[in-house]
Amino acid sequence: MALPSTPARPFGAVLTAMITPMTAGGEVDLEAAQRLAAWLVDHGNDGLVLNGTTGEAPTTHAPEKAALVRAVVEAVGDRAAVLAGAGSNDTAHAARMAEQAAEAGADGLLVVAPYYSRPSQEGVARHVETVADAGGLPVMLYDVPGRTGVRIAAETYERLARHPRVVATKDASGDVAAAAGLAARTGLAWYSGDDGLLLPFLAHGGAGVVSVAAHAVPDAFAQAVAAWDAGDHARALEAFRTTLPAIAALNGAGFQAVMAKAAVEALGVVPGRAVRLPLVAASDDEAAAVRAGLVEAGVLAGAPVN
Repeated sequence: MALPSTPARPFGAVLTAMITPMTAGGEVDLEAAQRLAAWLVDHGNDGLVLNGTTGEAPTTHAPEKAALVRAVVEAVGDRAAVLAGAGSNDTAHAARMAEQAAEAGADGLLVVAPYYSRPSQEGVARHVETVADAGGLPVMLYDVPGRTGVRIAAETYERLARHPRVVATKDASGDVAAAAGLAARTGLAWYSGDDGLLLPFLAHGGAGVVSVAAHAVPDAFAQAVAAWDAGDHARALEAFRTTLPAIAALNGAGFQAVMAKAAVEALGVVPGRAVRLPLVAASDDEAAAVRAGLVEAGVLAGAPVN
């Protein structure tokens, strides 16, 4: 992986949890995915996370997931890390996903704590270890208790950090203080899974962000990180504040995949905003609200729509 990769930032600093573009008929649009991936990398992304929740992983199928990874790897080459989601509450299924992602050319895996089943911490640990062994790729854990119903405990983090392939975590718990302590105890690279917490995570030694709003404002996220790294915290805050309307537009309703598709359609990067049920594509009113957020963020010309 010839990337801006260090132990502190094994997948770079700014990663987008990328949507899976689809045609009006609901087919995965690989050409649009390649255009979007290249555009994101051209505009400051170090990495892309495919086949996660924002990529509608629950409703795409194994051949589609593999084809998406291959297409995106082809589009971005070694300019960015390509991580693939290997998330399931069925450990055997998640292990197969990890194997298929590796075969398709992924640089790493995103492994979420098993959802819905609410396993014990022993179950969480064994699940991750099994998936990591199967894929043979560097692993970013994903702790998102609001979706999974289970939080990765400190002792589980410490155990998983001893696995040679577990190198990072995407933390969407919202608990910055806990993240700071866990990062110090485990040595894992700690990525914010919440767009709005990028700067607090960086202040506590975090690696960066796995973002939804970076679909719309990737340059500003990259500028904020670069300024922070240079010690210009005032400039970092200034750059980050420009992202706030986009963060609100893409995350506020809680339908990130839906709103992110509306955003990249408005920017002209992807031709449509089709999704698969049970998600429903953004209505014209919702798309107009997203567009207004992008205008306010300064990435789209025009007057905000009332």
